Amino acid sequence: MAANEDELRQQLVEVMQAMQASGLNRGTSGNASARIGDGLLVTPSGIAPGKLTPDSMVRLDAAGEAAPGALRPSSEWRMHAGILARRPDIHAVVHCHARHATILACAGMAIPPLHYMVGVSGRATVPVAPYATFGTAELADSVVDALQGGYACLMANHGLIAVAPTLRHALLVAEEMEEQAAVYCGTLAIGGPKLLSDAQMAEIFAQFGGYGQERRR
Repeated sequence: MAANEDELRQQLVEVMQAMQASGLNRGTSGNASARIGDGLLVTPSGIAPGKLTPDSMVRLDAAGEAAPGALRPSSEWRMHAGILARRPDIHAVVHCHARHATILACAGMAIPPLHYMVGVSGRATVPVAPYATFGTAELADSVVDALQGGYACLMANHGLIAVAPTLRHALLVAEEMEEQAAVYCGTLAIGGPKLLSDAQMAEIFAQFGGYGQERRR
């Protein structure tokens, strides 16, 4: 069942606070959004996660317009709106400046298939979207092109983005991609990883099809 607006507003607060608590974000960096109707709910600009409330979330219509008196939306709202518009299969977007993912993004290095959990991204490799200025439609286009139907990508000289059918799923993807980025950084310090083959990753994706409790009900 799809979440209603009140539930989505609360989930956005919880996601932002969870990212702060886990170190995926610091200060007022990062943002999140959820599809609602033909528009979206997005986190506001410049408010620390600990001070967010459900009423802080900004509802934007299909044209990107907010109701009179609403808080100013995240400077990345165009990216969120652009991704949701071009990915009808997903309903939530999470963006963070997680340390290891951002290190790789600043080096222009994709996360390769060094561990089977890279497959949580929906692809064998987590790519790097070419650089575009934050807050622009160009950034949204760059990210969507890099995602290619997957659930995560790095953003050159910027950070990490994760998308999914739900906010909680998108948060889990972001957490796992930061873990894989950290593992990759660690392997680079000791000579680099031994990568999984295309055939091994294909088998992993087949296994993922029956993994977890939801698929057994």
